[in-house]
Amino acid sequence: MAKPAVVVVGADKGGVGKTTVSRTLLDYFSANNVPTRAFDTESPRGTLKRFHPDITEIVDMTTTADQMKIFDTLNAVSPSVTVIDVRAGLLSPALASLRDIGFLDAAKAGQITFAVFHILGPSIASLEEIAETAGFMTGAKYFLVKNFINDTQFFQWDQSTYNSYFHRIKDATELTIPKLNEMAYEQVEVSSVPFLKFVANKGISDEAANYSFVLRGYVRHWLANVWSEFDRIRLTDIVGSKPASRNSEK
Repeated sequence: MAKPAVVVVGADKGGVGKTTVSRTLLDYFSANNVPTRAFDTESPRGTLKRFHPDITEIVDMTTTADQMKIFDTLNAVSPSVTVIDVRAGLLSPALASLRDIGFLDAAKAGQITFAVFHILGPSIASLEEIAETAGFMTGAKYFLVKNFINDTQFFQWDQSTYNSYFHRIKDATELTIPKLNEMAYEQVEVSSVPFLKFVANKGISDEAANYSFVLRGYVRHWLANVWSEFDRIRLTDIVGSKPASRNSEK
């Protein structure tokens, strides 16, 4: 059995589009034929589950029982990749919990592949989050994600200030999620389907849909740019899956 891989997506600040990034990851793994399951920690109502209901379970990551649902089953389920969409404001507490249960030690020992996608906002508070999470990153692949989906303007201050925070974490890698056309983004939200299904003009149950050709084109182009970032960091290699023929459903 392949070594389990856990991908945590989160931020200590809300409104930075972390669930959007989680959705692109699930689409990326699906297109690359990587079996994946997901946990949505926006309990009791989850946003991620609305778009990927078949593979997503809603949990409360602050409870021991739900932590057991996630981590006691890492070696007992067929999908070797687990994506955890951490509730806004809970990234640091979630990482502290992973430390307390010994997960971080297991990742450091090479028993588990661990990756963190830290979604940054435009304020100095987001940079301070980097300092908060630095102590948990030993043994992890750490990605600092600038998400422009909300037309965010990043780091409008002295570059040395930004560098002083960024360089506190050795081997951190920057990723950029580009902006998506507003109307296209809104239409995907209304349709409640994964980006891949929207591009393929399919509904929730794979039935034929009637989405705008223009808006589908915007999403297709945007998704290709996002996936090029994931390709650049060799994400399928990181989670231990051999590259396969990509199913883009275009």
